Amino acid sequence: MTDANMDRMNRFRAEAASRGLPSEEVEKWIRVARPAVYLAEGGDGPLVARVGGDPLLPHGAPKPSDPFVAFVDLAALPPGATGLPLPADGHLLFFSGTDVCGIGGQVSDAVLYVPAGAPTIPSPLEHSWREPYRPRELRTVWHQPSAQMPESFALDRWGDSPEDEQFELADELSDAWAHVGGYRPSWALQIGGHPVSPQNDPVHDARTPEEAGPCEHDATAHEEGADDWVLLATWRCGDDVTELDSGVAHWVIRRRDVTARRFDRVHRYVEMA
Repeated sequence: MTDANMDRMNRFRAEAASRGLPSEEVEKWIRVARPAVYLAEGGDGPLVARVGGDPLLPHGAPKPSDPFVAFVDLAALPPGATGLPLPADGHLLFFSGTDVCGIGGQVSDAVLYVPAGAPTIPSPLEHSWREPYRPRELRTVWHQPSAQMPESFALDRWGDSPEDEQFELADELSDAWAHVGGYRPSWALQIGGHPVSPQNDPVHDARTPEEAGPCEHDATAHEEGADDWVLLATWRCGDDVTELDSGVAHWVIRRRDVTARRFDRVHRYVEMA
């Protein structure tokens, strides 16, 4: 843990103590935080990711069924900062439409890994229902612990039916955490960490069987290794996607599938406020 992150933890402890929050729950909140990397526009650093435009696809690769969202240069990410067993180099390409899909499902071509040095060509994706997303370069990078959503923390901490007071305590912990967070630019992409969602926690949804919703849902995904599910990435659509109000897209995957480079097993969720 960096000195800056250690300082934030100590400030969070002090803020929580000033609010009279129980130290046991404060330490639990800290323990379940996960490392994450955040990418934003601006800055004069190297190009770490690009949102929108046309993707560079390997020769002969089938064109994904959804619009291109972004590529991330894995070699440009701070080593170990995502907490995920990602490749050390190469590119991850993300694809998503804008159909709201609160209960997600497996989408085999929603994420593509392109190894370093693989020959690629510009590959416009022809979708009659939308133009490519606006191109934006992401050169601002920071990494810090990512806190769990309060409701998810309460469910994990106290079971399927927490008391109202326990939900309130989780909200108070979240407020104390946000209070000491400091200023950060408005990010466009998050890699790793816990999700920030206007509706449901996609990691919880991936590991918990539910009835099928408006999107195809892979019920067999929940049979084993529920705790292995992690957030791979989140895209804040922003004003570029007018059909979504504060829209976000999440890509969720099992950690073991990241290790095995099985990005065809990713689950995707699209939500709006």
